[in-house]
Amino acid sequence: MPSASAPVAAESRRPAVEVLSADKVFANGTRGLAPLSLTVEQGDFLSLIGPSGCGKSTLLSLMANLQQPTDGRVLWWRGGFDGVGGDGRRLSFVFQDATLMPWARIDANVRLPLDLAGVPRAAASARVAEALALVGLSSHARHHPRQLSGGMKMRASIARALVTEPDMLLMDEPFGALDEITRNRLDADLAALWWRRRFTTVFVTHSIYEAVFLSTRIVVMAANPGRIVREIAIPEPQPRGDAFRTSPRFADHCRTLSLALMEASLASGNGSPA
Repeated sequence: MPSASAPVAAESRRPAVEVLSADKVFANGTRGLAPLSLTVEQGDFLSLIGPSGCGKSTLLSLMANLQQPTDGRVLWWRGGFDGVGGDGRRLSFVFQDATLMPWARIDANVRLPLDLAGVPRAAASARVAEALALVGLSSHARHHPRQLSGGMKMRASIARALVTEPDMLLMDEPFGALDEITRNRLDADLAALWWRRRFTTVFVTHSIYEAVFLSTRIVVMAANPGRIVREIAIPEPQPRGDAFRTSPRFADHCRTLSLALMEASLASGNGSPA
C-alpha cells in the first residue's frame, strides 16, 4: 500500500470519464442539465453536491450510460461505452436503495452480476466471498435481506458492485437514509476501501460533512438548469479517519463548502441549500 504522502502515479491521472459539453432535456421539455463539461481522473474520489433538483443524479446517470445526453458526449477511458473500457476496465453503480432480491440469500444477491455475465459458479463463489469480506459481511452470506439492518443491506449492495472488480464506482447517495452513526461508520469503511483499491469513485451526496470526509475533489452544482458552479479540492492525506473528522482543517473545508452551497442555492433561486 502506498503511504499517505505518496505521489499519485502519472497513469492514474488519465481521464476515467469525460463529460464533454453534455446537456439533458427531458421529453416534457424540462432542461435538467445545461451544457457542462467535467473530467474525472483515474483514482479520483469526486463528490457531486448541490440543492435538490440540480441534476446530480442525472449527471451520474449520464456517466453510467443509464441515460444519454441530449447533446454533447460522454467518454469512458477515452472511448465509447460497451460496459468495459478498451483495456477491460469496468464500472459499477450503487443506487440510493440497496435493491436486494428479498427471496435470495446475501451471497446470491452479491453473485447476481457474475451470474448474468456467465461466470462459472466456482470462480463466482470465490469472488463473492472476497467481496463480502471487503465489506465485513462474511458471516452473513447465508442470511436473507430481511435479517440485515439498513447499514448491512447497503454493505451488501456495495459488495455486489465490487464483485465485478470495477475500475470505477458510481454511487447515488447510498447512505442518505441511514442514521448518522451508521453513516459515519460506512463513510470511514468506504474511504479505507477506496484507498486500498484506488478505484475511481463518483459519489452523490447532500451532506457537507460526508463530501469533505470522503472526497479528493467536490463539484458544487446549482439548479434551474443543473450546472456546475464551483470545484473544491480537498488536498488532505489519505487514508482519513476520526482524527481528520474532528480536526480544524476538516472544519475549515466544511465552512468553505457550506458557503459554496449557499451561493449555489441562491443561484438556483432557492433560499437555502438542500
